[in-house]
Amino acid sequence: MSATGKNPFQHIVEPLDPKNSNQQFFNLLNLGDPRYERLPFSIRVLLESAVRNCDEFLVKQSDVESILNWKQTQTQTVEVPFRPARVILQDFTGVPAVVDFAAMRDAVKKLGGDPEKINPVCPADLVIDHSIQVDFNRKSDSLQKNQDLEFERNKERFQFLKWGSKAFKNMRIIPPGSGIVHQVNLEYLARVVFNYNGFFYPDSLVGTDSHTTMIDGLGVLGWGVGGIEAEAVMLGQPISMVLPEVVGYKLHGTPDKLITSTDIVLTVTKHLRQVGVVGKFVEFFGPGVSQLSIADRATIANMCPEYGATAAFFPVDNISIQYLEQTGREREKLDYITKYLKAVAMFRDYNDAAQDPDYTQVVELDLSSVVPCCSGPKRPQDRIPVSDMKKDFETCLGAKQGFKGFQVAPERHAAVVPFHFGGKEYILSHGSVVIAAITSCTNTSNPSVMLGAGLLAKKAIECGLSVKPYIKTSLSPGSGVVTYYLKESGVMDYLSQLGFEVVGYGCMTCIGNSGPLPDPVVEAITQGDLVAAGVLSGNRNFEGRVHPNTRANYLASPPLVIAYAIAGTVRIDFEKEPIATSAQGLMSVNHLPPPSLPRSQLRLFCGSDEMHYMAKMVVERTALWALVQLFRNLQCRHRGFFLYVNSQRSEFPPAINCMRLRFHTSPSVYALYDTHVHTLIIMICSDVIQSSGFIFSRSSLGLSDSLTPREFNSYGSRRGNDAIMARGTFANIRLFNKFLNKQAPQTVYLPTGETLDVFDAAERYQQSGIPLLVLAGKEYGSGSSRDWAAKGPFLLGIKAVLAESYERIHRSNLVGMGVIPLEYLPGDTADSLGLTGRERYTLVIPEPLTPRMVVDVKLDTGRTFKVRMRFDTDVELTYFHHGGILNYMIRKMSQN
Repeated sequence: MSATGKNPFQHIVEPLDPKNSNQQFFNLLNLGDPRYERLPFSIRVLLESAVRNCDEFLVKQSDVESILNWKQTQTQTVEVPFRPARVILQDFTGVPAVVDFAAMRDAVKKLGGDPEKINPVCPADLVIDHSIQVDFNRKSDSLQKNQDLEFERNKERFQFLKWGSKAFKNMRIIPPGSGIVHQVNLEYLARVVFNYNGFFYPDSLVGTDSHTTMIDGLGVLGWGVGGIEAEAVMLGQPISMVLPEVVGYKLHGTPDKLITSTDIVLTVTKHLRQVGVVGKFVEFFGPGVSQLSIADRATIANMCPEYGATAAFFPVDNISIQYLEQTGREREKLDYITKYLKAVAMFRDYNDAAQDPDYTQVVELDLSSVVPCCSGPKRPQDRIPVSDMKKDFETCLGAKQGFKGFQVAPERHAAVVPFHFGGKEYILSHGSVVIAAITSCTNTSNPSVMLGAGLLAKKAIECGLSVKPYIKTSLSPGSGVVTYYLKESGVMDYLSQLGFEVVGYGCMTCIGNSGPLPDPVVEAITQGDLVAAGVLSGNRNFEGRVHPNTRANYLASPPLVIAYAIAGTVRIDFEKEPIATSAQGLMSVNHLPPPSLPRSQLRLFCGSDEMHYMAKMVVERTALWALVQLFRNLQCRHRGFFLYVNSQRSEFPPAINCMRLRFHTSPSVYALYDTHVHTLIIMICSDVIQSSGFIFSRSSLGLSDSLTPREFNSYGSRRGNDAIMARGTFANIRLFNKFLNKQAPQTVYLPTGETLDVFDAAERYQQSGIPLLVLAGKEYGSGSSRDWAAKGPFLLGIKAVLAESYERIHRSNLVGMGVIPLEYLPGDTADSLGLTGRERYTLVIPEPLTPRMVVDVKLDTGRTFKVRMRFDTDVELTYFHHGGILNYMIRKMSQN
């Protein structure tokens, strides 16, 4: 992006170096407005983008004034445009985007437009990191075998993505085996400051993964959006956003030597959940920030979606520059990054309180108050001090089914099931650990906790301890950089001896790519109806996500993953009980080394010259990618069951099929008449709405009889196929539907009272021409940023969702698909209104539509109640009028 002569702020442009007039920037200090230096640093990034892109069409001077006047406008629901500098995608959400681009080209051509206009104008990077699974573990060749199987399973997808990188401009593919998208972003992709077309400006981005916020830890403003919203950005559309409130989060004090960044982030997550930061920016400040490494900050920023904020921003300081140097950025870049950010007052000194800007609200955390903790068993915000883990799990066993309950009868709490594995007999009970995974973008980017885990493994091996062989252990580092410093420090061998071999570079167990458990373990869990446990260093532990057989899943630091794996159970109090017993005696928590290393020691292993070039090497080294062949003569409907259904069907995706150039609406009213409730649920995450994990059944998904179960792959890998994804919607075995009052991927077909699979019931409703509604509770759609969690319900005929509250990204995804997000008014719930879900609902929406409009819902019983329509901006209303954002973009491109 660059300025043009039409920009009304051209007068504040000046060269960064007076000796080089060809490299310029918009000097915001030249606005001469005292409000600027009182703005939060994150809002300054929004302002710079508005000033630089001001064209009085997509971005207007009034938008610039609204941002400058943030102190007053932050609470006035003011809509502003934002044009991020780039887009980042991972393959689970990126594949549907590329498929949509291909389909949009066909649609534009059909409508008489130029298909070549469907082309990214905003730089986009797609990192393939969600395809690899833990099929092999505990062996030295696990990495190679898993990577080989990844290419075998996903050959067609990889061919398609490679075609996309050639067919579309401005799109770069980072091949599989490079690392987790967010760590690759930190180490390799992040610019911090762009130097493009003769202009310097702040790096910023949106991504199709909710944990895109991890880059905020480096001082690059970014957050997750829906896949369809990212597609619009790639096509040059600004994001229309409500100017957010900014919560200042002040860190002070010094953490205890036993505290890890994981403990801090789990504490912050619970705290900010209690404060309430949904839809807001969080900006960290205070002297405590200067004690945190970039890895620590990135860990805290990574879990931003778990505490509900849009972004979790750490402005750039000297530690940020040191990190860039350490990861191989050239000196010339470091110089202009520092010079530019200082010139526009975006460079931070956390120990200088005079730099503290105005915030909507300030909350504080004394780092010395943080204690070792985990989170679970079903939500990341449910923090538990490690000292309370045993008591908490045993309480959850008997508690009512819910976020903190499994409803196991008291007489079954001590149940045990013997089984044989590898020629020996073992026993499983409630709380037995069957998965222990050092995984995920949250922690594997942090040398402090990774080396801490290695030192704990070293101590355990020296004490003669081991991990039971039936426990599925794995280590999936964020990139090859991690493997390098674990080997360089000498701890990798000890991790391997405990069973924590490197199994792949990607998002694995945390996303549900945990692979199968041994059959005897599954049989024992099933026989005893046991609440088995998974312990992982991840960021998501919603029920049914990690593995269908682990009903309890706990987020923990890498050292605690090691500790619980050795113990073999979460029903243990480390402060009172030994971790394990060996021939050398008891090993207690007092025998353990510190779980994290100070920054001075980290430099011994993470500061060498070789480290500088590792980030580029891991991106460029994947030889297998060079062997992937391109699709030939590809159109969106080719290539078997991977893309849109199969080669015998020659039609567009259902969302854009039968489109016309012009759309027609009733001049006075939209209405949904006699709408039936499809599912009645309390809190549901996007992982349950649309799973990304295993595909269990051939018949329910229409897969070819020639495929073996191993070739089914995962729902995530089949996201180009609307037939499979529609059948996978609400198909998670942990779906709790109040119609049935139990966990099952089923619902009641109201006309007959039959209990059917969700898809089968939806098919019948659609054949009868009956539109559908979902009644839900709080935080509807919490979880990963999955556009298919909105596309799937759309394909089932769901026209509206009525919930108590929404996860931010999922609400925008619903809007993007033309599904109406409705919200109860404060104080109202399905229970308080006496809704059973067996009523028939009529929604009447009068014209003209306005953002956040209150409308009437009429029941067939004669009752009426009011709800808020959660179209939050005028742009979202435009998308709704067109039937969704893809339809809008196709019409726009065709008319132009």
